[in-house]
Amino acid sequence: MDIIKVILTTVLSVVTLFIIAKIMGHRQVAQLDFFDYITGITIGSVAAELATELEDPWKPLIAMVIYGAASVGLNLITNKIPKARKYINGSPLVLMNNGKLYKKNLKKVKLDADEFLMMCRELGYFDLNDVQTAIFEANGKLTILPVSTNRPVTPSDLNLNPSSDSVSVDIIMDGRIIDENLKRMGLDINWLDKQLKEQGYNNAKEIFLGVCDRNNKLSLFAAE
Repeated sequence: MDIIKVILTTVLSVVTLFIIAKIMGHRQVAQLDFFDYITGITIGSVAAELATELEDPWKPLIAMVIYGAASVGLNLITNKIPKARKYINGSPLVLMNNGKLYKKNLKKVKLDADEFLMMCRELGYFDLNDVQTAIFEANGKLTILPVSTNRPVTPSDLNLNPSSDSVSVDIIMDGRIIDENLKRMGLDINWLDKQLKEQGYNNAKEIFLGVCDRNNKLSLFAAE
């Protein structure tokens, strides 16, 4: 009987955790702020407790729902009231600009000089003379604007106007021709057969992935 209860509470825990994660959104994974981080850990801990709570599983279940609702509620507030973001999520702080380090801001984000230098090195900046501006973002990451002489050259720097890129379209996937994508590109099966033969293949079944760009250039990747 206890085994059945464990199975039921575990399934309830998994389903509840899945639903809450979906409601909270991918931001919970991609861009954790401080509260999201704490909420994620807490909900995970309560979900583990729910999986083994045989006597009264509703208590941890209600706790999970409240934590999830609080996170969703705060996100709604920050979306509706931009001024609230400063107090709930925090705001970016400039740690360095024009060769000057801001000691006061470093203290605010609880960083010492060694930790700041380590974060710079992780981003590929081993010499602070290469850094124009360093900003500590609200999610705890450091973003750096390099000095102009060390920035990557862009086409506009060379007075070039290259044509814009576009996303390639899948034409063949796992040996199967995706007819709707082929038609969307204004192409047909005869064109595809010709391209396959020109690249040394007999049919689409030999291809693991085939993608076509807007210039009708077909790139084929054979199955190994």
